[in-house]
Amino acid sequence: MKRRDFIKTAGLLTAGAAAGLSGCAPSGGNAGFNFNRLGAGEGLKLSFEPYELQLRHTFTVSSYSRKTTPGVQVKIDYEGFTGYGEASMPPYLGQSVETVTAFLSRVDLGQFRDPFQLETILAYVDSLSPGDGAAKAAIDIALHDLVGKLLGQPWWRLWGLDPSKTPDTTFTIGIDTPDVVREKTRECADRFNILKVKVGLENDKEMISTIREVTDLPLAVDANQGWKDREEALDEIFWLKENGVVMVEQPMAKERIDDNAWITERSPLPIFADEAIQRLADIPSIKGAYHGINIKLMKCTGMREAWKMLNYARAEGMKVMIGCMTETSCAVSAAAQLSPAVDFADLDGNLLITNDLFRGMEVVNGKITLSDAPGIGLEPII
Repeated sequence: MKRRDFIKTAGLLTAGAAAGLSGCAPSGGNAGFNFNRLGAGEGLKLSFEPYELQLRHTFTVSSYSRKTTPGVQVKIDYEGFTGYGEASMPPYLGQSVETVTAFLSRVDLGQFRDPFQLETILAYVDSLSPGDGAAKAAIDIALHDLVGKLLGQPWWRLWGLDPSKTPDTTFTIGIDTPDVVREKTRECADRFNILKVKVGLENDKEMISTIREVTDLPLAVDANQGWKDREEALDEIFWLKENGVVMVEQPMAKERIDDNAWITERSPLPIFADEAIQRLADIPSIKGAYHGINIKLMKCTGMREAWKMLNYARAEGMKVMIGCMTETSCAVSAAAQLSPAVDFADLDGNLLITNDLFRGMEVVNGKITLSDAPGIGLEPII
Protein backbone atom coordinates (compact mmCIF):
# COMPACT_ATOMS: atom_id res chain seq x y z
CA MET A 1 0.00 0.00 0.00
CA LYS A 2 1.29 3.46 -0.97
CA ARG A 3 1.83 5.98 1.81
CA ARG A 4 -0.98 8.25 0.53
CA ASP A 5 -3.43 5.33 0.42
CA PHE A 6 -2.33 4.21 3.89
CA ILE A 7 -2.95 7.66 5.36
CA LYS A 8 -6.35 7.85 3.69
CA THR A 9 -7.36 4.41 4.95
CA ALA A 10 -6.14 5.14 8.46
CA GLY A 11 -8.14 8.36 8.51
CA LEU A 12 -11.32 6.53 7.52
CA LEU A 13 -10.74 3.90 10.20
CA THR A 14 -10.20 6.59 12.83
CA ALA A 15 -13.35 8.40 11.82
CA GLY A 16 -15.31 5.16 11.87
CA ALA A 17 -14.04 4.29 15.31
CA ALA A 18 -15.00 7.73 16.61
CA ALA A 19 -18.47 7.41 15.10
CA GLY A 20 -18.85 4.00 16.70
CA LEU A 21 -18.04 5.34 20.14
CA SER A 22 -20.35 8.30 19.96
CA GLY A 23 -23.26 6.89 18.01
CA CYS A 24 -23.50 3.21 18.95
CA ALA A 25 -24.52 1.66 22.24
CA PRO A 26 -21.65 -0.30 23.78
CA SER A 27 -22.53 -3.83 24.83
CA GLY A 28 -24.32 -3.73 28.17
CA GLY A 29 -24.84 0.03 28.05
CA ASN A 30 -27.52 2.49 26.96
CA ALA A 31 -27.85 3.99 23.50
CA GLY A 32 -26.92 7.58 22.82
CA PHE A 33 -23.81 8.03 24.94
CA ASN A 34 -21.50 10.57 23.34
CA PHE A 35 -17.85 10.62 24.39
CA ASN A 36 -17.57 14.23 23.27
CA ARG A 37 -19.85 15.16 26.16
CA LEU A 38 -17.44 13.92 28.83
CA GLY A 39 -17.03 16.57 31.48
CA ALA A 40 -20.18 18.39 30.36
CA GLY A 41 -22.80 16.33 32.16
CA GLU A 42 -23.65 15.74 35.79
CA GLY A 43 -21.11 14.32 38.20
CA LEU A 44 -20.80 10.71 39.27
CA LYS A 45 -23.47 9.51 41.69
CA LEU A 46 -22.47 7.10 44.47
CA SER A 47 -24.96 4.95 46.40
CA PHE A 48 -24.52 1.99 48.74
CA GLU A 49 -26.28 -0.42 51.10
CA PRO A 50 -25.24 -3.18 53.53
CA TYR A 51 -25.63 -6.82 52.50
CA GLU A 52 -24.78 -9.87 54.62
CA LEU A 53 -23.35 -12.89 52.81
CA GLN A 54 -24.62 -16.30 53.95
CA LEU A 55 -22.05 -19.13 53.80
CA ARG A 56 -22.98 -22.65 52.70
CA HIS A 57 -20.84 -24.14 55.47
CA THR A 58 -19.26 -22.80 58.65
CA PHE A 59 -15.88 -21.46 57.55
CA THR A 60 -12.94 -22.16 59.87
CA VAL A 61 -9.30 -21.06 59.58
CA SER A 62 -6.50 -21.21 62.13
CA SER A 63 -7.74 -18.13 64.02
CA TYR A 64 -11.57 -18.02 63.81
CA SER A 65 -14.83 -19.51 62.49
CA ARG A 66 -17.83 -17.79 60.91
CA LYS A 67 -21.13 -18.54 59.11
CA THR A 68 -21.68 -15.09 57.58
CA THR A 69 -19.59 -12.25 56.18
CA PRO A 70 -20.71 -8.62 56.33
CA GLY A 71 -20.61 -6.66 53.09
CA VAL A 72 -21.65 -3.41 51.46
CA GLN A 73 -22.90 -3.19 47.88
CA VAL A 74 -21.99 -0.06 45.90
CA LYS A 75 -23.25 1.59 42.71
CA ILE A 76 -21.87 4.48 40.67
CA ASP A 77 -24.30 5.99 38.16
CA TYR A 78 -23.33 8.23 35.26
CA GLU A 79 -25.27 9.30 32.16
CA GLY A 80 -27.58 6.26 32.30
CA PHE A 81 -24.80 3.73 32.97
CA THR A 82 -24.26 1.90 36.27
CA GLY A 83 -21.07 0.43 37.67
CA TYR A 84 -21.25 -2.11 40.51
CA GLY A 85 -18.81 -2.54 43.37
CA GLU A 86 -18.56 -4.36 46.66
CA ALA A 87 -16.83 -4.23 50.04
CA SER A 88 -16.44 -7.51 51.92
CA MET A 89 -15.18 -7.46 55.51
CA PRO A 90 -13.94 -10.74 57.01
CA PRO A 91 -12.94 -10.28 60.68
CA TYR A 92 -9.17 -10.03 60.28
CA LEU A 93 -9.39 -6.87 58.13
CA GLY A 94 -10.55 -4.90 61.16
CA GLN A 95 -13.32 -3.23 59.16
CA SER A 96 -17.10 -3.37 59.55
CA VAL A 97 -20.29 -2.27 57.87
CA GLU A 98 -20.20 0.78 60.12
CA THR A 99 -16.66 1.81 59.14
CA VAL A 100 -17.30 1.18 55.44
CA THR A 101 -20.55 3.15 55.31
CA ALA A 102 -18.98 5.95 57.35
CA PHE A 103 -16.14 6.18 54.83
CA LEU A 104 -18.43 6.02 51.81
CA SER A 105 -20.57 8.79 53.30
CA ARG A 106 -17.53 11.08 53.19
CA VAL A 107 -16.81 10.45 49.51
CA ASP A 108 -17.94 13.19 47.12
CA LEU A 109 -17.88 11.73 43.62
CA GLY A 110 -20.26 14.40 42.37
CA GLN A 111 -17.28 16.72 41.88
CA PHE A 112 -16.03 14.47 39.05
CA ARG A 113 -17.63 14.69 35.63
CA ASP A 114 -15.22 12.48 33.70
CA PRO A 115 -15.18 8.85 34.93
CA PHE A 116 -12.13 8.13 32.78
CA GLN A 117 -9.93 10.14 35.16
CA LEU A 118 -9.27 6.98 37.16
CA GLU A 119 -5.98 8.10 38.67
CA THR A 120 -7.37 11.44 39.83
CA ILE A 121 -10.60 10.02 41.24
CA LEU A 122 -8.99 7.08 43.02
CA ALA A 123 -6.15 9.22 44.38
CA TYR A 124 -8.79 11.48 45.92
CA VAL A 125 -10.62 8.48 47.42
CA ASP A 126 -7.37 7.05 48.80
CA SER A 127 -6.45 10.40 50.38
CA LEU A 128 -9.50 10.40 52.63
CA SER A 129 -7.99 7.96 55.14
CA PRO A 130 -4.89 5.78 55.63
CA GLY A 131 -6.95 2.56 55.79
CA ASP A 132 -10.46 1.54 54.71
CA GLY A 133 -9.15 -0.77 51.98
CA ALA A 134 -12.44 -2.61 51.43
CA ALA A 135 -14.46 0.61 51.13
CA LYS A 136 -11.95 2.02 48.66
CA ALA A 137 -12.02 -1.25 46.71
CA ALA A 138 -15.80 -1.02 46.40
CA ILE A 139 -15.52 2.39 44.72
CA ASP A 140 -12.61 1.27 42.55
CA ILE A 141 -14.50 -1.82 41.31
CA ALA A 142 -17.67 0.15 40.57
CA LEU A 143 -15.66 2.80 38.71
CA HIS A 144 -13.86 0.19 36.61
CA ASP A 145 -17.16 -1.51 35.84
CA LEU A 146 -18.62 1.83 34.78
CA VAL A 147 -15.68 2.78 32.55
CA GLY A 148 -15.64 -0.65 30.91
CA LYS A 149 -19.33 -0.30 30.14
CA LEU A 150 -18.82 3.17 28.67
CA LEU A 151 -16.13 1.68 26.41
CA GLY A 152 -18.14 -1.46 25.72
CA GLN A 153 -15.18 -3.67 26.65
CA PRO A 154 -14.20 -6.04 29.49
CA TRP A 155 -11.16 -5.10 31.53
CA TRP A 156 -9.16 -8.18 30.58
CA ARG A 157 -9.24 -6.87 27.02
CA LEU A 158 -8.42 -3.29 28.02
CA TRP A 159 -5.37 -4.65 29.85
CA GLY A 160 -4.36 -6.63 26.77
CA LEU A 161 -4.78 -10.06 28.38
CA ASP A 162 -5.66 -13.38 26.73
CA PRO A 163 -8.76 -15.00 28.30
CA SER A 164 -7.64 -18.45 27.18
CA LYS A 165 -4.76 -18.19 29.66
CA THR A 166 -6.90 -18.06 32.78
CA PRO A 167 -5.81 -20.62 35.40
CA ASP A 168 -7.84 -23.17 37.31
CA THR A 169 -9.22 -21.76 40.52
CA THR A 170 -8.79 -23.51 43.82
CA PHE A 171 -11.86 -24.37 45.89
CA THR A 172 -11.40 -23.89 49.62
CA ILE A 173 -11.97 -26.49 52.31
CA GLY A 174 -11.90 -25.00 55.80
CA ILE A 175 -10.64 -26.69 58.96
CA ASP A 176 -13.22 -29.16 60.30
CA THR A 177 -13.86 -32.66 61.57
CA PRO A 178 -12.89 -35.60 59.32
CA ASP A 179 -16.53 -36.38 58.51
CA VAL A 180 -17.28 -32.80 57.42
CA VAL A 181 -14.01 -32.58 55.46
CA ARG A 182 -14.92 -35.77 53.58
CA GLU A 183 -18.37 -34.38 52.83
CA LYS A 184 -17.02 -31.05 51.57
CA THR A 185 -14.39 -32.81 49.44
CA ARG A 186 -16.95 -35.12 47.83
CA GLU A 187 -19.12 -32.10 47.00
CA CYS A 188 -16.38 -30.36 45.03
CA ALA A 189 -13.79 -32.92 43.90
CA ASP A 190 -15.47 -33.61 40.55
CA ARG A 191 -15.90 -29.89 39.71
CA PHE A 192 -12.38 -28.58 40.31
CA ASN A 193 -8.82 -29.41 39.28
CA ILE A 194 -7.12 -28.11 42.44
CA LEU A 195 -8.34 -27.68 46.01
CA LYS A 196 -7.20 -25.28 48.72
CA VAL A 197 -6.96 -26.55 52.29
CA LYS A 198 -6.86 -24.41 55.41
CA VAL A 199 -4.20 -25.62 57.84
CA GLY A 200 -2.27 -24.16 60.77
CA LEU A 201 -3.63 -26.14 63.71
CA GLU A 202 -2.66 -29.46 65.30
CA ASN A 203 -4.75 -31.49 62.85
CA ASP A 204 -2.98 -30.47 59.61
CA LYS A 205 -1.90 -33.98 58.64
CA GLU A 206 -5.32 -35.37 59.54
CA MET A 207 -6.90 -32.78 57.21
CA ILE A 208 -4.68 -33.73 54.28
CA SER A 209 -4.96 -37.48 54.91
CA THR A 210 -8.76 -37.22 55.11
CA ILE A 211 -8.93 -35.41 51.79
CA ARG A 212 -6.63 -38.02 50.28
CA GLU A 213 -9.24 -40.66 51.17
CA VAL A 214 -11.55 -38.95 48.69
CA THR A 215 -9.37 -37.43 45.93
CA ASP A 216 -5.85 -37.25 44.57
CA LEU A 217 -6.30 -33.72 43.14
CA PRO A 218 -3.40 -31.28 43.58
CA LEU A 219 -3.72 -29.22 46.76
CA ALA A 220 -2.74 -25.73 47.84
CA VAL A 221 -2.52 -25.06 51.57
CA ASP A 222 -2.98 -21.84 53.53
CA ALA A 223 -1.62 -21.75 57.08
CA ASN A 224 -3.00 -18.24 57.75
CA GLN A 225 0.04 -17.51 59.97
CA GLY A 226 -0.80 -20.56 62.06
CA TRP A 227 2.58 -22.30 62.22
CA LYS A 228 4.70 -21.31 65.23
CA ASP A 229 8.05 -23.12 64.78
CA ARG A 230 9.95 -22.66 61.54
CA GLU A 231 11.72 -26.03 61.60
CA GLU A 232 8.47 -27.87 62.26
CA ALA A 233 6.85 -25.83 59.50
CA LEU A 234 9.59 -26.77 57.03
CA ASP A 235 9.29 -30.45 57.96
CA GLU A 236 5.56 -30.24 57.35
CA ILE A 237 6.08 -28.58 53.98
CA PHE A 238 8.28 -31.49 52.86
CA TRP A 239 5.55 -33.90 54.04
CA LEU A 240 2.91 -31.85 52.22
CA LYS A 241 4.88 -32.01 48.98
CA GLU A 242 4.99 -35.81 49.27
CA ASN A 243 1.21 -35.73 49.57
CA GLY A 244 0.47 -33.74 46.44
CA VAL A 245 0.57 -30.16 47.73
CA VAL A 246 1.85 -27.66 45.14
CA MET A 247 2.05 -24.33 47.03
CA VAL A 248 1.87 -22.81 50.52
CA GLU A 249 0.39 -19.50 51.70
CA GLN A 250 1.56 -17.50 54.70
CA PRO A 251 3.27 -20.17 56.83
CA MET A 252 4.07 -18.00 59.87
CA ALA A 253 3.03 -14.68 61.39
CA LYS A 254 3.59 -11.78 59.00
CA GLU A 255 5.80 -10.00 61.57
CA ARG A 256 8.27 -12.91 61.56
CA ILE A 257 9.90 -11.89 58.29
CA ASP A 258 13.21 -13.63 58.98
CA ASP A 259 11.48 -16.93 59.84
CA ASN A 260 9.34 -16.79 56.73
CA ALA A 261 12.44 -16.01 54.65
CA TRP A 262 14.26 -18.98 56.27
CA ILE A 263 11.41 -21.27 55.23
CA THR A 264 11.22 -19.83 51.72
CA GLU A 265 14.95 -20.33 51.18
CA ARG A 266 14.66 -24.04 52.03
CA SER A 267 11.15 -24.91 50.88
CA PRO A 268 10.58 -27.43 48.07
CA LEU A 269 7.29 -25.60 47.34
CA PRO A 270 6.60 -21.96 46.38
CA ILE A 271 5.72 -19.82 49.41
CA PHE A 272 3.23 -16.97 48.97
CA ALA A 273 2.65 -13.94 51.20
CA ASP A 274 -0.97 -13.28 52.09
CA GLU A 275 -1.48 -11.43 55.38
CA ALA A 276 2.05 -10.03 54.94
CA ILE A 277 1.09 -8.17 51.78
CA GLN A 278 -1.59 -5.52 51.61
CA ARG A 279 -0.68 -2.88 49.05
CA LEU A 280 1.87 -1.92 46.42
CA ALA A 281 4.16 -0.21 48.93
CA ASP A 282 4.50 -3.47 50.91
CA ILE A 283 6.26 -5.40 48.16
CA PRO A 284 9.81 -4.06 48.73
CA SER A 285 9.68 -4.97 52.43
CA ILE A 286 8.84 -8.63 51.79
CA LYS A 287 11.04 -9.21 48.75
CA GLY A 288 13.20 -12.27 49.43
CA ALA A 289 10.98 -13.49 52.26
CA TYR A 290 8.48 -15.15 49.88
CA HIS A 291 8.47 -16.54 46.36
CA GLY A 292 5.27 -14.70 45.50
CA ILE A 293 2.35 -12.56 46.64
CA ASN A 294 -1.38 -13.10 46.94
CA ILE A 295 -3.21 -9.99 45.70
CA LYS A 296 -6.70 -9.37 47.10
CA LEU A 297 -8.80 -6.42 46.03
CA MET A 298 -10.25 -5.88 49.51
CA LYS A 299 -6.76 -5.37 50.90
CA CYS A 300 -5.10 -3.38 48.10
CA THR A 301 -8.00 -0.93 47.44
CA GLY A 302 -9.12 -2.45 44.16
CA MET A 303 -8.33 -3.24 40.55
CA ARG A 304 -6.16 -0.21 39.80
CA GLU A 305 -3.62 -0.99 42.50
CA ALA A 306 -3.90 -4.75 41.93
CA TRP A 307 -2.78 -4.26 38.33
CA LYS A 308 0.19 -2.17 39.50
CA MET A 309 1.10 -4.79 42.11
CA LEU A 310 0.99 -7.58 39.54
CA ASN A 311 3.34 -5.77 37.19
CA TYR A 312 5.70 -4.69 39.97
CA ALA A 313 5.93 -8.21 41.36
CA ARG A 314 6.65 -9.61 37.90
CA ALA A 315 9.41 -7.04 37.42
CA GLU A 316 10.94 -8.26 40.70
CA GLY A 317 10.83 -11.88 39.52
CA MET A 318 8.08 -12.87 41.95
CA LYS A 319 5.15 -15.20 41.37
CA VAL A 320 1.62 -13.84 41.60
CA MET A 321 -1.63 -15.23 42.93
CA ILE A 322 -5.02 -13.53 42.75
CA GLY A 323 -7.31 -14.22 45.68
CA CYS A 324 -10.55 -13.08 47.22
CA MET A 325 -12.56 -12.91 50.42
CA THR A 326 -16.06 -14.29 50.83
CA GLU A 327 -17.68 -12.13 48.14
CA THR A 328 -20.50 -12.03 45.63
CA SER A 329 -19.76 -12.48 41.95
CA CYS A 330 -19.23 -8.71 41.79
CA ALA A 331 -15.84 -8.52 43.51
CA VAL A 332 -14.83 -12.02 42.35
CA SER A 333 -15.48 -11.10 38.71
CA ALA A 334 -13.47 -7.91 39.17
CA ALA A 335 -10.48 -9.90 40.44
CA ALA A 336 -10.94 -12.44 37.65
CA GLN A 337 -10.18 -9.75 35.05
CA LEU A 338 -6.51 -10.03 36.12
CA SER A 339 -6.46 -13.83 36.21
CA PRO A 340 -4.93 -14.49 32.76
CA ALA A 341 -1.70 -12.91 34.07
CA VAL A 342 -1.24 -14.89 37.31
CA ASP A 343 0.30 -18.20 38.40
CA PHE A 344 -2.40 -19.27 40.86
CA ALA A 345 -5.98 -18.18 41.46
CA ASP A 346 -8.23 -18.61 44.47
CA LEU A 347 -11.46 -17.08 43.22
CA ASP A 348 -14.16 -19.15 44.86
CA GLY A 349 -15.66 -16.62 47.28
CA ASN A 350 -18.93 -16.43 45.35
CA LEU A 351 -19.19 -20.23 45.32
CA LEU A 352 -19.10 -20.36 49.13
CA ILE A 353 -22.31 -18.33 49.59
CA THR A 354 -26.02 -19.00 49.07
CA ASN A 355 -27.25 -15.47 48.31
CA ASP A 356 -25.25 -14.14 45.36
CA LEU A 357 -26.58 -10.96 43.74
CA PHE A 358 -24.96 -11.33 40.30
CA ARG A 359 -23.97 -13.63 37.51
CA GLY A 360 -20.41 -13.00 36.40
CA MET A 361 -17.19 -14.95 36.11
CA GLU A 362 -17.89 -18.67 35.75
CA VAL A 363 -15.89 -21.74 36.66
CA VAL A 364 -16.14 -24.32 33.88
CA ASN A 365 -14.49 -27.68 34.52
CA GLY A 366 -12.47 -26.02 37.26
CA LYS A 367 -11.15 -23.23 35.02
CA ILE A 368 -11.89 -19.51 35.35
CA THR A 369 -13.95 -18.49 32.32
CA LEU A 370 -14.28 -14.84 31.33
CA SER A 371 -16.99 -13.39 29.11
CA ASP A 372 -16.97 -10.56 26.58
CA ALA A 373 -19.46 -8.60 28.69
CA PRO A 374 -18.20 -5.05 29.30
CA GLY A 375 -16.74 -3.76 32.54
CA ILE A 376 -16.26 -6.59 35.00
CA GLY A 377 -18.82 -8.77 33.26
CA LEU A 378 -21.82 -8.66 35.60
CA GLU A 379 -25.51 -9.32 35.28
CA PRO A 380 -27.66 -8.52 38.35
CA ILE A 381 -29.98 -11.41 39.31
CA ILE A 382 -31.75 -9.97 42.36
